Amino acid sequence: MKIRKFTKADVALERSPGQEGDIFVGNLVDERHGGPITIGYGRYAPGQSLTETIDVDDVMIVLEGRLSVSTEAGTVSARPGEIVYMPKGETVTIRSHEEGAFTAYVTYPHWRPAHS
Repeated sequence: MKIRKFTKADVALERSPGQEGDIFVGNLVDERHGGPITIGYGRYAPGQSLTETIDVDDVMIVLEGRLSVSTEAGTVSARPGEIVYMPKGETVTIRSHEEGAFTAYVTYPHWRPAHS
């Protein structure tokens, strides 16, 4: 069966590439599986921040906690059930609040090769 269902228990989180903070990601589907997108989970400890220029189109769904995403144009805050779209080429600062955050993400194309 090619259709798959995932839960956060399925993911092995690792420190986000190039980051020194307490920010972890874990891909569940990526270039190794032959599809065009990456799907995974992310965990941000309380009070974390990262700034980067987005190398791929990135969709982040907040499952727990709260995040703020800032650009030159302003800031959006997202809580559980809310989605943040970050287009390729946008420079963003992602900040977790006092409760931290757990997210799901989908990128197109795959983000790991884009960071190489």
